[in-house]
Amino acid sequence: MKGSCLLPSHSFTGIRTSKEFPHILSLCYLKSITGFSVCNQRQKYNEKLYIIPIRTACVRVCFSRSSVGSLECGGTGPHSDSYSGISAPNDLQSIGSLERELEELFDEVKRMIRMGNKNDAKDLLTANYEAVKESMNAGTKGIEEAAILDVIALGYMAVGDLKFVGSLLDMMKEVVDNLKDDAPRLDSILMHMGSMYATLNMFEKSLDTYQRAVYIMERTYGKDSTLLVTPCLGMAKVLGSFGKATKAVEIYQRVVTLLESSRGSQSKDLVVPLLSLGNLLLKEGRPNDAETHFTRVLDIHTKLYGQNDGRIGMAMSSLARVKSAQGKSDEAIQLFRRAIQVMKDSNYLSPDDSIMEKMRVDLAELLHVAGRGQEGRELLEECLWITERHRGKEHPSLVTHMINLATSYSRSKNYADAEHLLRRSLQIMIKHKGTDDQSISFPMLHLAVTLYHLKNDEEAEKLAQEVLRIREKAFGKNSLPVGEALDCLVSIQTRLGKDDRELLELLRRILNIQEREFGYESEEVLVTLKKIVYYLDKLGKKDEKLTLHRRLSVLRKKYNQMVNY
Repeated sequence: MKGSCLLPSHSFTGIRTSKEFPHILSLCYLKSITGFSVCNQRQKYNEKLYIIPIRTACVRVCFSRSSVGSLECGGTGPHSDSYSGISAPNDLQSIGSLERELEELFDEVKRMIRMGNKNDAKDLLTANYEAVKESMNAGTKGIEEAAILDVIALGYMAVGDLKFVGSLLDMMKEVVDNLKDDAPRLDSILMHMGSMYATLNMFEKSLDTYQRAVYIMERTYGKDSTLLVTPCLGMAKVLGSFGKATKAVEIYQRVVTLLESSRGSQSKDLVVPLLSLGNLLLKEGRPNDAETHFTRVLDIHTKLYGQNDGRIGMAMSSLARVKSAQGKSDEAIQLFRRAIQVMKDSNYLSPDDSIMEKMRVDLAELLHVAGRGQEGRELLEECLWITERHRGKEHPSLVTHMINLATSYSRSKNYADAEHLLRRSLQIMIKHKGTDDQSISFPMLHLAVTLYHLKNDEEAEKLAQEVLRIREKAFGKNSLPVGEALDCLVSIQTRLGKDDRELLELLRRILNIQEREFGYESEEVLVTLKKIVYYLDKLGKKDEKLTLHRRLSVLRKKYNQMVNY
C-alpha cells in the first residue's frame, strides 16, 4: 500500500518504559529511523520489647534526622544532616536508650546489606516488626512505637522491598495521627514518612506529613530557623512532582532565603536548593530563569573548589541542558564536553556512574539533533564499552546502549550493524527476563523494524506478531503498546501482500485505540483513516468509504488550516 507506515511512529512512542531503559535517547524512538510520519505522655521504655536476638544481632536502627539521608542517599539527600545541624535536646534523655538501640539496629541492617545478606536484614526487620505489632495490638501506640516502625520502614526501603513499606506507613499514620505535636522527635518521624510516601508516589500523603512537620518545627524553632530547610526541600520536591510548580518554586525560594540570611550568599549549603529550583524551572519551560540559579551554583563551586573539581563538571552539565533548551546547541555541546572532561580528569565519579552515563547520553542525543551523528555514535560506543568493561558483556544495563547505538546506525542507514546490536540486546533481555516479560518487546520491535529495512519481511513479521502477543497479554488488547505493535505489523504484512481484509481489520483496531487515547480529531487518527479509506476503496466498500471519506476531508481541512495559520 502506498504511504504505508512502519511504526513505532509518533502515534505510539509515548508508551516506552523508562524503568526498563532509563537513558534511551528520545531520538531512538523508531519514528526517527523509519522516515515515516507515523502519645503526648512519655512512655516507659520497655527494653524487653525491642531487643530480639537474631543470631548475634539485636534490634537496632537509627532514630535521628539523618536516617533517610544516610540510608537512602548516602548522607547527601535532602534529609541528611548536611543542612540540619540538629542535636537531640537535653530534655529527651528518657528515650535516649531507645535511640541508641535504634541506631545500632539501623547500622546492623546497613552492614548486612553491604555484605550482601539482604535476607538476614529482612529477618531482623521482620522480628522487630512482630514485636512492635504485638505491642500495638496490646494497646500501646506511642512515640516509641512510631519510632520503631519508622526505622523498620527505612530498613525495608534499603533492602528494596517497597511493597511492605506502604503497610508500615499505614501503621505509622495510625499512631502519629493520635499524637500531640509536642511528642518528642515527632517532627523527625514525619519527615521520614514524607520522604517514604514520596518514594511510593503517594504525593498527597507525603505533602500532608511534610506540612505537619513544618508546622511543628516553626512553632518550636521559629519561622526563620535553618532547621526548616530539610522538610521544606522535601515538600517542594513533592509539590513539583504532581503539578504544583508555582508553590514549589515559592518554597525553594524560601529555603534559599533562609540559608542566605544565616550562612551567606556563597554558602555551599545553597547548592542543593539552587539545583532543585533550576531543574524545576527547566522542567516548566523556563530555561532563562533556570540559568540564573545554575550559574550561581557554578560560581559557588568555582570559588570553593577551583575550576578542575568534579563538582564544576556537574554544574556545567546543568548549564548545558539550559543552553540546549534555549536552542543554543553549539554552546550546549561545548559545555557538555568540558563537563565530561573535568569529571574524567578529576576522577570525581566512576566512569560507569549513572550520572556520567546520563551526561554522555545527553550529549550524544544533542549531537545527533545537531546533525553530527558520527560524533554522537562515538559517544554511544564509549557508553557501551564502559558498561561492558565494568559490568560484563551480558549485563542487562547494556541493552540501553545497544538500542541507542542501533538507532544511530539506523539513522545513517547502517541497518546491518543495527541488526547485530539489536539481536544481542534481545538475547540479553530474554536471558534475564524470560520470553514472556513485556520488557523484551521493546528491543524485539526495534529489531522487527530493522529487518523490515533489510527486506527480511518474513522474520520481521514473526517478531512483530510475537511483540503483539506479549503486549496483549501484558497491557491488554486495546492498549497503546498494542497499537504500536499493530501498526508495525500492518506495514510489514502490506509489503508481504497479505489479505486486504485482514489488514483492514488490524487498521480498525488501531483506529479504535487512537480514538480512545488521542481523541477523534487527532492527527494520529487522520493518518490511520487515510489507510482505512484506501483499503475500503480497494475492496469496493463504497458506502462505508463515503462515510469515512467525509470525516477524513473534515480532518484534512482542519490540519491544512492549522499549517497555513
